[in-house]
Amino acid sequence: MDAAVKPVIPMRETGVSRFNRISPVWNVIFTTVLCVVSLAMVLPIVLVAIVSFSSEASVANAGYSFFPIEWSLQAYNHLGKMGSQVMDSFVITVFYTIAGTVMSLSVMSMFAFVIAQKRFVARRFFTWLLFFTMLFSGGLVPGYILNTRYLKINNTIWVFLLPGIINAYNVIILRTFIMTTIPDSLFEAARIDGAGHFTVFVRITLPLFKAGLATIGLFNVVNRWNDWFIGMLYIINPKLVPLQTMLQKMQMSIEFLKSNSGIAGTPDGVALLKQLPDQNLRMACTLIIVLPMLVTYPFFQRYFVHGLTLGGIKE
Repeated sequence: MDAAVKPVIPMRETGVSRFNRISPVWNVIFTTVLCVVSLAMVLPIVLVAIVSFSSEASVANAGYSFFPIEWSLQAYNHLGKMGSQVMDSFVITVFYTIAGTVMSLSVMSMFAFVIAQKRFVARRFFTWLLFFTMLFSGGLVPGYILNTRYLKINNTIWVFLLPGIINAYNVIILRTFIMTTIPDSLFEAARIDGAGHFTVFVRITLPLFKAGLATIGLFNVVNRWNDWFIGMLYIINPKLVPLQTMLQKMQMSIEFLKSNSGIAGTPDGVALLKQLPDQNLRMACTLIIVLPMLVTYPFFQRYFVHGLTLGGIKE
């Protein structure tokens, strides 16, 4: 006689806590909240883009609006009349942002690797020295005297690269990342195999270090890209003026001319000055500055995920 066939009863999933499961209702609520937050982030950028393509008269009469009365390329035409200055400023800004970030990450990562080694006798002293610079600094005037009188790097590309190449706070973050994510057993195994310090840094630390480097690299790129004060303080050569400094000077010049329109001397001159773009030019400048960062961020995010998955090690 054939054995009775018993129905197969599917086993319940084990190991899944009820606190880790999201009900369909809460899933809809969380999705709705995230959509609202995303719109709150995207809509201001869309408004900036729309106002930049609006005429100055439309902005003056109707204010900032998603549906302007009149579309215009007035702001971008005004930027185009500056000739090659905009392109020169854009190129030099991209160059010193990328070069400065690479140089800064190279120095800070090696510094963090050294003070993260427990066998290094002087690591406490150098860590204290690094932390001391976070509490006390020379200030603006001594820095200006050092860069102009002694180093003589004013009005050169080096003024963007050398000052601020090391950020104490970022070095401490990188050191903490190494000490908490990379086990000492890897370093010991590499030393037993005959690897030197530089080999350990390049072959072991850097591959497991991408998440930390990507985070600090993004901070460094944003800070360097948005920096306009160094160009205003040290740069005279038009070929070396950063994009943010150029847009800042242009905006200040237009505000001065429009607030003192009587210096034109004639009614036609006054009317011409009043037609200069103001609010739409501000938005056009903002859009030019923001767009490269929006394009750059997804590339850094890819390294975030790759670095996190690569750094998972089980001892």
